[in-house]
Amino acid sequence: MKDLTKGKPSALILSFALPIFLGNLLQLTYSLVDTRIVGSFLGEDALAAVGATSTLSGLIIGFLLGLSNGFAIITAQKFGAKNIADMKKSFAMSLVIGTGISILFTIAGLLFLKPILHFLNVPKHLVPVAKGYIAIIIAGLLATFLYDACAATLRAIGDAVTPLIILAISVALNIVGDLFFVVVLKTGVKGAAIATVLAQIIAFVICWIYMIRKYEILRLQKEDFKDPSPIMVKEMISAGMSMGFMSSLVNIGTLTLQTAINKLGKDIIIAHTAARKISEIFMIMFSVFGQTMATYCGQNMGAGKIDRVKRGIWLAIVYTAIWSGLTIIASYTIGGWLVYLVTGSHNKTVILNATNYLKFDTLFYIVTTLICILRNAMQGLGDHITPLISSGLEMAGKIVIAATLVPWLGYTGVIICEPIVWFIMVIPLLIQTFRMPVLRTEKTDGKI
Repeated sequence: MKDLTKGKPSALILSFALPIFLGNLLQLTYSLVDTRIVGSFLGEDALAAVGATSTLSGLIIGFLLGLSNGFAIITAQKFGAKNIADMKKSFAMSLVIGTGISILFTIAGLLFLKPILHFLNVPKHLVPVAKGYIAIIIAGLLATFLYDACAATLRAIGDAVTPLIILAISVALNIVGDLFFVVVLKTGVKGAAIATVLAQIIAFVICWIYMIRKYEILRLQKEDFKDPSPIMVKEMISAGMSMGFMSSLVNIGTLTLQTAINKLGKDIIIAHTAARKISEIFMIMFSVFGQTMATYCGQNMGAGKIDRVKRGIWLAIVYTAIWSGLTIIASYTIGGWLVYLVTGSHNKTVILNATNYLKFDTLFYIVTTLICILRNAMQGLGDHITPLISSGLEMAGKIVIAATLVPWLGYTGVIICEPIVWFIMVIPLLIQTFRMPVLRTEKTDGKI
């Protein structure tokens, strides 16, 4: 366990962020390897089928991840306040509420999968392959949530290392499973999906066993599931749904944009899949310090140490701004090589469009830095509305651009879409930053 309410903010933030960074990097490494295995062994049609549905899986999984992180904010606040009884109840309630929502998503996703694929404009010849892949991913949503919930709870009490180790095991199993099912058993893209779900199940089991053996405060009893405080339940639903919808609104906009991209042909679908995979690597620090700020601000808010909050937020912004500069350099020097590394394709159309996307969008990453840090910090501080407004603007912006600029400008419309939306969605966050008393305070503990 790590108490983020004591010690130098800079040292605490970096030491807490490092295992989260390594964990996210592992996850992205798997995603890239998965893409490369599918592209290399199953061909471009299979890769396009997976890419055409990636936004759908990202939408649902992103919501569940946000849900678990939102629940964990309340757990972090209770831990920071040293209220162990309520901390245990918040963990128990996160499992109950999240399990119910995951099951509902699974049922709805499988029942309405065909019309959803039609809405996504997945090319007809790719629908059978895409449907087989995404159906398995949806069927495994409960395992995905349970692992996310356990990992988020461990981070809430300051343990960011254990989720990293378990994730490393999961990623290794995932890659081995991919090779076994796809290459050895020749099960196609369904094998890649099966490997993903099995790895999630194993990760949850390992995480649960470790938690109950290592941390007495996480050993739940029957009474922890009974008679939760209505106020705490309201706080959990507010935080969980806010974080979940914050992610979902972003992904709904991305999904809508994908429907326009899917009309531009297989080469563009592959190019955008590659560009987004690389962008996920480039944006890794944004999510890392965003997650760090949610826990850091949550613990310090619970402990009543408001003077530490602003210092932590500004440090996180500085660290991610430096990273943003490095991504620009990478885009303009090794962008084409990265596209080939992800796809294994020598297709000039694929490489050109993907690198153009990277070169343009990375120039505006400093705006994304502000968005990710401020949104998560505000969630940790109890403001669940402003981040939703910001995410809602992103969704609306992408929907409008998908209907206007993409049909007019083609993939160029997609490339300029993100920066336009970023400048719009940062506005409410900046306004709220200067309005919130916690963020306006100039008082610090003097420790940098």
